Amino acid sequence: MGLSWQQGPLGGGAVGRFLTPEPLPERLLYAERLRRRMRVQFAGEWIADSENVILLHEPGRYPVAYFPLADVDAEVLTEAPRQTQHRDLGTTTWYTVGTTDRAAWQHVDLPAYADELTGRVAFAWRAMDAFYEEDERILGHAADQYHRIDIRNTSRRLEVRVGDHVVATTDRPVVLYESGFAPRWYVAREDIVDGVLKAVEGQTFCPYKGMASYYDIEGAERAAWSYEDAYDEVGRVRDLVSFEADKVEVFLDGVQLHLEPGQQVRPHGIDRDITDGKH
Repeated sequence: MGLSWQQGPLGGGAVGRFLTPEPLPERLLYAERLRRRMRVQFAGEWIADSENVILLHEPGRYPVAYFPLADVDAEVLTEAPRQTQHRDLGTTTWYTVGTTDRAAWQHVDLPAYADELTGRVAFAWRAMDAFYEEDERILGHAADQYHRIDIRNTSRRLEVRVGDHVVATTDRPVVLYESGFAPRWYVAREDIVDGVLKAVEGQTFCPYKGMASYYDIEGAERAAWSYEDAYDEVGRVRDLVSFEADKVEVFLDGVQLHLEPGQQVRPHGIDRDITDGKH
């Protein structure tokens, strides 16, 4: 989640609301200077390097980084003959980078209220080799400054059941709070019944936590997941297991948890060469 993606305040499925006397416009775009050095790598070369990046938050989309043309290697951009129309930002010119079509774009007929993006170009994330902040690779999409994760230990009683079978019981769950989402409760593997988790193929990726592996439980498909090698920033949930409350029965202090607004997560696409890690 972020400012404008999924359940964010500017997204289409916001779980809160702005307390205003008049309704807000159906769509709100938000642009802000990133205040971080960002670089783009393509074909083994640095093609953009800037400390003056503007991050655009557009409803229903990941944040997009816009670089000043002065900070981009002009030789890599070849203007394509086709233009498109952005519903808010006007005419969009597309560029080929190397031999990759539609690899970058620029809004060339911006309305006055969006002049922060004048003379700036954005790069298609998957078309590039990698994006970096300083010397650290950023995976998935530009880092959202409004995305936050807090992890807390608790002594509350958590129990997981499938029908009459107890799957897990613990008095030491770990709860992960992630911007806009309902809390996620994680359990140590030693508090889970031996052999009940059946690993399945297919992983998803979170730019903030890493690769998630999934498990079937007694016929409930992909009913649990684990960040077995979670990023250091969320290392407290590394190799712990969380359970889908709509696929198995999860009880917190005796009260059954149910799927609620903001709890369903749409997984992110995976970068090329994801196994390279964050460097």
